[in-house]
Amino acid sequence: MKQYIKNKLSKGVVILTGMAAMYGCSESFLKPDPLSFYEPETTFSTESGLQAALAMTDRHLRLYWTNYTANNILVPIGTEYLFSDMAVYGKTDAGGGIFDDIAAKLTPTSGAGNNDSNHILYFWDQTYTGIKYANTVLSFIDNVTGLDENTKNAYKGRAYFHRAFRYYALVFQFGDVPLVTKILEVPKQNYSSTKKEAILDMITKDLEFAIEWVPDQKDMNLIGMVNKGACRQLLIKCYLATGQFEKAEQQADMLINGSGYALMQEPFGINNPGGEPNTWAITRNVIWDLHRPENKLTNANTEMIMGMPNSGLESHTDFLTMRIFGPMWSDGNMKSPDGKNAVTNYARNNGNYNQELDFLRAMGRGIATVSSNYFSQHTLWEVNGEEDHQDLRHNREVGNWVCMEDFKYNDPTSEYYGRNVQKYSPVTGDILCPDTIRDWFDFPLYKIYLDDASAAANLGANQFNGATNGSNANWYLYRLAETYLLRAEAKFYQGKVSQAADDVNEVRKRAQCTQLYTTVTIGDIASERARELYLEEWRNVELTRISMCLALSGKADEWGNVYNVSNWDKQSGTDATGGSYWYQRINRYTPYNKGDIRVRTATLNYTMSKHNIYWPIPNSAITANNKGVLSQNYGYDGYDASVHVWDNWQDAVADEDKTE
Repeated sequence: MKQYIKNKLSKGVVILTGMAAMYGCSESFLKPDPLSFYEPETTFSTESGLQAALAMTDRHLRLYWTNYTANNILVPIGTEYLFSDMAVYGKTDAGGGIFDDIAAKLTPTSGAGNNDSNHILYFWDQTYTGIKYANTVLSFIDNVTGLDENTKNAYKGRAYFHRAFRYYALVFQFGDVPLVTKILEVPKQNYSSTKKEAILDMITKDLEFAIEWVPDQKDMNLIGMVNKGACRQLLIKCYLATGQFEKAEQQADMLINGSGYALMQEPFGINNPGGEPNTWAITRNVIWDLHRPENKLTNANTEMIMGMPNSGLESHTDFLTMRIFGPMWSDGNMKSPDGKNAVTNYARNNGNYNQELDFLRAMGRGIATVSSNYFSQHTLWEVNGEEDHQDLRHNREVGNWVCMEDFKYNDPTSEYYGRNVQKYSPVTGDILCPDTIRDWFDFPLYKIYLDDASAAANLGANQFNGATNGSNANWYLYRLAETYLLRAEAKFYQGKVSQAADDVNEVRKRAQCTQLYTTVTIGDIASERARELYLEEWRNVELTRISMCLALSGKADEWGNVYNVSNWDKQSGTDATGGSYWYQRINRYTPYNKGDIRVRTATLNYTMSKHNIYWPIPNSAITANNKGVLSQNYGYDGYDASVHVWDNWQDAVADEDKTE
């Protein structure tokens, strides 16, 4: 039986944990050394030191999903969905702190944060931290004696993957950014930004090296380390982003047909019946089993390309999916028709507790910091003009999907006790839920449900939030279903539309959909990604990449829009015309730019501008680079088209040693 990477960490991880603490500020990429507390030449002179560095870098990946602020209101991956077609900020009682008017509120000096509203600064800081981890390995590996060339190249390939993964995210979140490829001997404060196209060229080259030397998962003893399949998956994305669509298709062919992976088609692994079967029964099915953490990283799972181990007390990081992504159904603002609280999160030792109405354990106690919109609940699931409720990912009958009407009134003093919750009063017709953003939306339970071990052990617990300490929160980094959808994209850009439909249909057939495609638009592929990869893909990043691919290919989107490589990401405004494909989906499918929305006692105005396709380069990073000028993104204060930006990665790398 293969072990998880967490079980092989050496004491070197303690050193690297110190690195993470040091590099918490946004100017961290300016710092020259991997550590000031020890001699890196000594620590990284042995193979065990390299292994520790890479193990920490592997574990660092999951923090993009799981890390949360002290009051547990948001996780980083949630920000990727706030800047997408699927969700908006849902904490409607945040007053002036609500992250709604993004077009006005997001600037280089304000709006971006690592707090309740978003984790934009977190992505900047932690991504450069991850790059520093990878650069540490690459900078010191040649000092390690006794390694044969194959082993050394495998270590380099894994480090290249980690650096490429971070830069791939950076360029589609922040656009043109500083390129840092080495550990410098003296501080450098005169960086120039490097064009995203140049960075993509560099990481594509690095990944081509990686797929030659990093071994396949089947040839490795540990799960959670970078393997050849993961390198190939990221290379596919880079080929797409650089307009090399035929190469992307070829690499996807290798993963799908020649690497030993296969979509899971039947239930498998451990049968997890959910939080409280007496309240909400799960009919065992392949989609439910596929997304149970205890099944994700097992040898039986032929679909997992690379996973992120996150279980046990040794190395667990909380992942409060039910809390952050579930509706706030226990809000006292939701009433029964006779004026009682609709649904209360009763602990099991409460006198009002009823095991058949235990929605706390069945669904988790949500607070909806990230609120699903109408599109992600309904329109997304329409194929051939029909909302496909047989799709296992949208299926209430098997228990995977939950509608608000599936909850039941559980106040014993209410005359409606045990009846299904209603949005409107059957007596007066008045709305019984005045906040339909935070309190009322349908959701994919199979994705957000995680056993809460600490709450389950406490009969007095009335907060079942997700994977708390001691719980299993294993997560996918990449799996084969995405490879099919990436291949569909590659085919679409080459004009092979019917073949692209075949790949999308493979994913839909596994989900037992009744509706299949005979042809597809880019919108069909993007929507299938949303159905299949919720909380796995970085939705904002992938929509931005698709926007770039459309511009490179010259292909029209589903509305007939064709995008220009010179300006697809350099437009502003909140009107309906123009912008990128990313903007068109957000503007059409979300509450953004639709005017005032009245909830509770507040009036909200969700806006998103075309220029918000990139987040602003943090002002703190710009000012720390006080001997040079970083390029600010179009549409934000400080943008200057005349600022020098490296247009090839070779010159940017050569400049890294120049500190004056």
